[in-house]
Amino acid sequence: MLWTARWARTKAGPGLRKTVDFAIADCKTARQPGVLNQQSKINNLKSMKVALGVTGGIAAYKAAEIIRLLQEKDHGIRVQVVMTRAAQEFVRPLTFAALSGEKVITGMFSPGEEHKPSLDSSNIDSPNIDSAIEHISVAQSIDALLVAPATADVLAHFAQGIASDFLTTLYLATTAPVVVAPAMNVNMWNHPATQTNLQLLRQRGVKIVEPGAGYLACGMTGAGRLAENETIVAAVMEALGASQDLSAETVLITSGPTREKIDPVRYLTNRSSGRMGYALAEAALRRGARVLLVSGPTSLTPPGAAEITPVESAEEMRDAVFQLLPHATIVIKTAAVSDYRPKAAAAQKIKRKGPMTLELEATPDILKELSLKKSAQLIVGFAAETENVLENARQKLVAKNLDAIVVNDVSREGVGFDSDRNAVTIITHDQVVEVPETTKRAVAQRVLDQVVRLRQHRKSPVKA
Repeated sequence: MLWTARWARTKAGPGLRKTVDFAIADCKTARQPGVLNQQSKINNLKSMKVALGVTGGIAAYKAAEIIRLLQEKDHGIRVQVVMTRAAQEFVRPLTFAALSGEKVITGMFSPGEEHKPSLDSSNIDSPNIDSAIEHISVAQSIDALLVAPATADVLAHFAQGIASDFLTTLYLATTAPVVVAPAMNVNMWNHPATQTNLQLLRQRGVKIVEPGAGYLACGMTGAGRLAENETIVAAVMEALGASQDLSAETVLITSGPTREKIDPVRYLTNRSSGRMGYALAEAALRRGARVLLVSGPTSLTPPGAAEITPVESAEEMRDAVFQLLPHATIVIKTAAVSDYRPKAAAAQKIKRKGPMTLELEATPDILKELSLKKSAQLIVGFAAETENVLENARQKLVAKNLDAIVVNDVSREGVGFDSDRNAVTIITHDQVVEVPETTKRAVAQRVLDQVVRLRQHRKSPVKA
């Protein structure tokens, strides 16, 4: 809305500009701290979906309360329940369907495969192509997978990669964060096999919500009780990157490629898709920040609550960045800005006349200028390298006076440019954090984790 109003003002005649100025003023009011941040939080959470896996334990009934907590006003998250066959012995699927307002998945190939078929063959749910690939559809649509309660059996299946039903197949198929809340007998919990499986899952990035200790349904006393529902939901919110630890920040993010005109139909550009910057914008919004997104040409749909400034050339990106810089507390430069542009763009289409020489000149070094003009902003740069990756990144960190730099080797196939996946190294002046290949959404969260750490370190009082 804000960008639309600004665009309209530039296109409107003098008689219309006053009206458009009022629209811009209204947008600025809506962006006041506490107004936009809260609305951004609600809007972004409402667009999220969590798959809740319920397995066969006496604590299965507690999953009903977890649904309510995830759906309540402050969270507003969609929940789709996936039940194992054993879970249905404790709670009926209808209970979760009524609470979630979503279809409850009870089997791999059809909704009723665990139940005996009716004598009337017309009532039998036959497997079809939709049900056969439903686990892939759900895996791609969710923002997190929560399993509560998680039995020793399902933990073992997860750890060993055994896909024997919908839930275990979903676990293998999804790239979303996974949170498990174990609940079982104390001896089962303490068994070396269970502890080994838990350790393996932790190493793979699964968040384990430790069970509580106390009187168990089996009559024994000890560890194994399902963690409190509020604790489980808090772990899910953390996995979703909705912890609100950036609620006091305004994050300026540049994203995508730039285009440098050669003539009216040709330009110089690069392979950047903008996915990394857009993933950072979405993650920062979820963590409570106001987000100013300066975007080069891309086919992506930006997060709805971000304030978008579309640009094309490096010069336009530079102008937009320095216009917005006074409003920002954090700047993250993910854009792949063209290093060179034609010294003089042709006014008409250049005709083919055999070999030609294109004279180039350097574009503005936006990141270096930022280091000279910043005040208290925290600046994070991105570097795409093909050789001497870490050495080149460290040189840029120092030369451009950055707080952190995120570097990736773009010579690797399947990560970085033109991909939803990435593998990076985050370098600060006191840490080197390796982020192995994962989704760009996950990389965004790791980058913001470092931003929060640097922010806290900067705000901490210096000891005498």
